[in-house]
Amino acid sequence: MRNVLLSLALVLVGTNLALAQISSLSELTKTIEKIKKTSDDSARVAKGAAGLSLQEEIDIGDAVAIAIVVRYGGIWRDEPATVRVNMIGRVLAQFATRQDLNWRFGLLNSDAINAFSAPGGRVFITRGLYELLLGDDELAGVLAHEIIHIDQRHAIDIIARGEFLGGASSLAADNSDRFAAYESIVGETESLILDKGFDAGVEYEADESGRDLSAVTGFEPGGLRAVLIQIDDSNEESSEVFSTHPSTKKRLKRLPDDPLPPKPEEPQITSQIATVSSPSAGGSNTSELASSINSPWR
Repeated sequence: MRNVLLSLALVLVGTNLALAQISSLSELTKTIEKIKKTSDDSARVAKGAAGLSLQEEIDIGDAVAIAIVVRYGGIWRDEPATVRVNMIGRVLAQFATRQDLNWRFGLLNSDAINAFSAPGGRVFITRGLYELLLGDDELAGVLAHEIIHIDQRHAIDIIARGEFLGGASSLAADNSDRFAAYESIVGETESLILDKGFDAGVEYEADESGRDLSAVTGFEPGGLRAVLIQIDDSNEESSEVFSTHPSTKKRLKRLPDDPLPPKPEEPQITSQIATVSSPSAGGSNTSELASSINSPWR
């Protein structure tokens, strides 16, 4: 836990947590208009191995994020939960491979038990899943799984293989053609993330690599395993529980038999970090950070 707190302190000192949140819907929708109007391709960074520039990946991810938020009840405006998810998510993202992304984390106002990620660094967890989690290690395990999907370019690799209506190469055409191709790719990416889901092998990879990411960051590696066991024991398997993932039993068979995290003792990370980042310690005030994080949703 000491390593986690140290990482969190560094995040609070060196990073504006307001940048770690999911943008407002009105801000996200501007992405689509930007694709229609932009004509200055020279402003885009070099194309990556997937044939998409970083900005194109972010644009697609923002549009997909809109669909996720709309389908799952909008943003859950709970201040302590928002602070906690952003703190833990931000720490995990510091140890991700892709440091070219502005990672953002949001909570969805839905009873469904699920979590999602969109290209470009957008990660979501539902209220139903959040309230089921016992402690920070479990939350870290869930967020790390979604971070790995983005870090390993799982959705972008599918675009690169040309599986989305001709692939992304058409994005380099003139504006009208670019938007048509963009719209098709966004629609297929939405369907992949929200309806079809990734192949089982990809999900197992995210489980295993997410476990490693949690451990490296200082969280208990058995966090995700604890979540899956809790769901499996509660017989909550339904269309509303990890609907786009393999069954919990299959996922558990693939994960190492790590010890389950100890039951959390108050205070959790969000209150512990208040001491680390208190004004008397020369840091930021946690309540001010919470206000800053939530301000776009008020």
